[in-house]
Amino acid sequence: MDIATFTQILEIAFEKKVSDIHFEVDNPPIFRARGHLIRSKLSALTVKDTEFIASIVMEQQNRKLPEDIREFDTSYTLSNVGRFRVSIFRQRGNIGLVMRVIPHHIGTFEELNLPLVLGNISKAPNGLVLVCGPTGNGKSTTLASMIRYINDNMNYNIVTIEDPIEFIFHSNKSCIIQREVGIDTDNFSGALRSAMRMDPDVIMVGEMRDLETIDACIKAAETGHLVLTTLHTNNAASTINRIVGYFPPQTQENVRHRLADSIVATVSLRLVRGKSGDNILPALEVMYATSTIKSCIRDGHLEEIEGHIEKGRDEYHMQTMDQHLIQLCRQDVITLEEAKRISRSTDLERKVLYS
Repeated sequence: MDIATFTQILEIAFEKKVSDIHFEVDNPPIFRARGHLIRSKLSALTVKDTEFIASIVMEQQNRKLPEDIREFDTSYTLSNVGRFRVSIFRQRGNIGLVMRVIPHHIGTFEELNLPLVLGNISKAPNGLVLVCGPTGNGKSTTLASMIRYINDNMNYNIVTIEDPIEFIFHSNKSCIIQREVGIDTDNFSGALRSAMRMDPDVIMVGEMRDLETIDACIKAAETGHLVLTTLHTNNAASTINRIVGYFPPQTQENVRHRLADSIVATVSLRLVRGKSGDNILPALEVMYATSTIKSCIRDGHLEEIEGHIEKGRDEYHMQTMDQHLIQLCRQDVITLEEAKRISRSTDLERKVLYS
């Protein structure tokens, strides 16, 4: 492996619109395109190859590849081509990398097939907005689209705290400050405390990873800021449960009250394959924190939230994941089998055909 070959692989990734590139010893470079893994026809990578790639990535951050590296997250920019989010790790004693392709263009809600209600959520003057879902299901892209909407429509000061910085924003109607953990700041919680002194209207936190960051996000939302962040959860109820579960048992009732007072909405995402197999699109649960849902959070009746989301579709433009999957099936956009792969319901087929 040399720099010219590495650069060519990254250029192909952008040209073919793949989402990820895998570099692992004893395998050729592997691309993920439209949800499928595709093995390239290049030679299998050696230990020296993956170490070379990792060193090139680290050098761009003015760092050397540590001999004892276990895992490291960073970004890589290819001039005139684009950016990548990079995960460097060790597996079976050898260095491996996964590089996520970050498009130049930050899509609008329409371009990304996201519901326009996300615009209303983004207009909230303050509070906590949570974008949720498993890894690789569009959380960062959705969050970036919401920041773009704010930047295009509101005169705000936006501070982002990311690890690493993914999408690059350019100030439009809003002013945007982007800070990267490990380069511009030591950690999320410290950066959040600092952000409060930077005259913010909106704070975007790449991910809530620990108790200190979660508590700082809630405090920022309580003190009049709009906070947008992500969490690795599947739906609104599990999101609330996960946040509350980070706190000691004796404080959890108080945390539920704080969440009920500050939460604006949760958006839970899964990427599904289109019927043609040539495209990927999002399926979403959207929960808007109505007074009824706030009461459920406050009283710990999380099992009731999904029913209230389902009933609030017309008035509040909410939807459960199943409601959206059923809609996509009836529009002939996805197959029933694909919907059943995502749904937790045992009678989704009946709902599609008869309800």
